[in-house]
Amino acid sequence: MQQIPHSYQTLYSELAQRALDASFTSEFDPAGRFVTATVKARKYWYFDTPAEEGKKKRTYVGPADDPEITKRVEAFKDLKADIKERRKLVSTLVREAYLPRPERLTGDVVEALANAGFFRLRGVLVGTVAYQCYPGVLGVRLPGTAMSTADADFAQFHSISVAVDDAMPPVLDTLRRVDPTFREIPHQSDGRYTTQFSTRSGYKVEFLTPNRGGDEHGGKPTPMPALGGAAAQPLRFLDFLIYEPVRAVLLHGSGIPVNVPAPQRYAIHKLIVASRRRTDGDGTAKSRKDVLQATSIMQAMSGQRQDEDLAEAFMEAYDRGPAWREAIRKGLDMLDEDARAQVHATLAAGIDKLGADPSDYGMTDEPAARP
Repeated sequence: MQQIPHSYQTLYSELAQRALDASFTSEFDPAGRFVTATVKARKYWYFDTPAEEGKKKRTYVGPADDPEITKRVEAFKDLKADIKERRKLVSTLVREAYLPRPERLTGDVVEALANAGFFRLRGVLVGTVAYQCYPGVLGVRLPGTAMSTADADFAQFHSISVAVDDAMPPVLDTLRRVDPTFREIPHQSDGRYTTQFSTRSGYKVEFLTPNRGGDEHGGKPTPMPALGGAAAQPLRFLDFLIYEPVRAVLLHGSGIPVNVPAPQRYAIHKLIVASRRRTDGDGTAKSRKDVLQATSIMQAMSGQRQDEDLAEAFMEAYDRGPAWREAIRKGLDMLDEDARAQVHATLAAGIDKLGADPSDYGMTDEPAARP
């Protein structure tokens, strides 16, 4: 697997930090601008933002001779300048370092939800769009064939959604500012709730949450107080995936600061869901994609000598019980022979370094041959 040159890894880290800083300091829409208007011989600051049909929305800010107001205007100028610089960094990372950028609609959707507060409210970007962030996080180029997607998935713990005591603006309104054809898809088991939104062309946005009960609760939508009127689809194994996410930046626009699953958790989770898709009616195409994503991340982490991180996540999942162990075993069996041997050796080495016996976790001297 090809390493990304250190200079570009440094640029990625700088972009991630600057994008995160900007998300905390921006008080005004970067698409707008400050203007002055004279009223009765005195100058006042207003803020113009684009509105529908080419019109502008003008918001009163305050007197131009107020030093506190002027400070905010200057800070905004710095932010606008930084946006231009960050756009250059994004372009460099995509054009020269060959890091992946999302399809435009996907990037616009993630940016809109980020600006609406989704990640501030401890939401996590999951699925293939999150996978697109891992080359920058790991410093390794990952297979482009595993990057394509026609949807975007977002997850949040229900306990967090309740505890934050805050909420995004209405999700449908936010999405319609990206594409006016977005519509709610009433949940099949309870039409009062919506966990999915779709455009006329079929692009989908879905909200997910860990299943807090048994399998019988998996088909019922969960109301999410922080998600601007959206509910979430409960899924098994998701609590493992989104626990202790990491910060990353999606290479769209001037860089979007996001939360994504820790790569080791993403890889192990993909092994689990790949094995279950065969029995859940999702077909084999998604299963093959799951396996490719899991394999590429585990091989990348092996090359970066992060075998202990990977082994720790593996052991945590393995220790959760027979159903987890069986799903992981089936997922590993779906890897091709060479990849299985490498992953097997990496996990065994990591488990040993953590002071445990690899054989206790199904890691014998040689991986079992596929029948």
